Amino acid sequence: MTSLFSELHLGAILTPNRIFMAPLTRCRAGEQHLANSLMAEYYAQRASAGLLIAEATMAMAGNSAFWREPGICSVEQVAGWQLVTDAVHAAGGRIFLQIWHGGRACHPLLNDGRQPVSASAIAITGDEVHTPAGKQPYVVPRELRDDELAEIVAGFKQAAAYAKDAGFDGVEVHGANGYLLDQFLRDGSNRRHGPYGGARENRARLLFEVLEAVSLVWSSQRVGLRLSPLNSYNDMIDSDPVGLVSWLAERLNDYSLAYLHLMRGDFFGKQSGEVVTPVRAAYRGVLVGNMGYSPDEAALAVAEGRLDAVAFGTAFLANPDLPERIRVGAPLNQPNPATFYSPGPVGYTDYPRLNGR
Repeated sequence: MTSLFSELHLGAILTPNRIFMAPLTRCRAGEQHLANSLMAEYYAQRASAGLLIAEATMAMAGNSAFWREPGICSVEQVAGWQLVTDAVHAAGGRIFLQIWHGGRACHPLLNDGRQPVSASAIAITGDEVHTPAGKQPYVVPRELRDDELAEIVAGFKQAAAYAKDAGFDGVEVHGANGYLLDQFLRDGSNRRHGPYGGARENRARLLFEVLEAVSLVWSSQRVGLRLSPLNSYNDMIDSDPVGLVSWLAERLNDYSLAYLHLMRGDFFGKQSGEVVTPVRAAYRGVLVGNMGYSPDEAALAVAEGRLDAVAFGTAFLANPDLPERIRVGAPLNQPNPATFYSPGPVGYTDYPRLNGR
């Protein structure tokens, strides 16, 4: 496990280990989308991670996709997140905020009746969304006009500025898992014409504009990006996922990002392929792997140079002291899926540490 416990220069910061906490939506922010003291306790418990990547957080008001997820679109929300960053820093940790727009994964019942927006007017099928009225089918989104996209870019830029005000160490742009930026990237959800549709250069235009805008707020070396080229979550598909992400990896060398966070698989097994090898070959920056890595596999991938760090999801959810457990070879707590999105501390801040601490 030695490779996981070496320091890593992550853009402008230095991490003490290469065991990162992946962004995990936990829906503890309440109806007003405010980070709070319970969330501060949760993240501070996990501050031994090389880097904490906080959960998907609304960059623009009125685009809720999870009902009780946090936002970063107001001074009140900034104050809520300040509780979290203060607690994490007091515990010796480093934390980035994942800024996000749900796009067609949003629902009118979560957003005062507003129709969601997307790259094209294509609804998510085969799944339903949790709302105050119970699970509901997704609705057909409105296709964003080209002249509206500058407002989306500005929304991400403002969210990045609010994240800085809230005391984060950087931000991760969410370009994965079938949310708005990913909806533009992949040709299964982007059927538009013009400068933001068609060729992959056009489909990636909005993502690159967001990265450029966010990097005006932060040094680009405090900006990360998450991609999920194979993941079919939120009814996503692309005709050439390996080709798309390989091309993106080469283009991202121009941005001097803190890291590229790559999800290597598909939650549902509908799409397959090997993306880590071509991305590693194309991308010269820090590469963080994610999805289903065991500690042994993670250590080997880092030792062999295939990855620079690994982000663990549910393992960190159930094990606030995950790095220490990995270091000493201790057994891991098993997560309880029934409490992933439920309110309150149960299944959130009550997982035991080693020796009951």
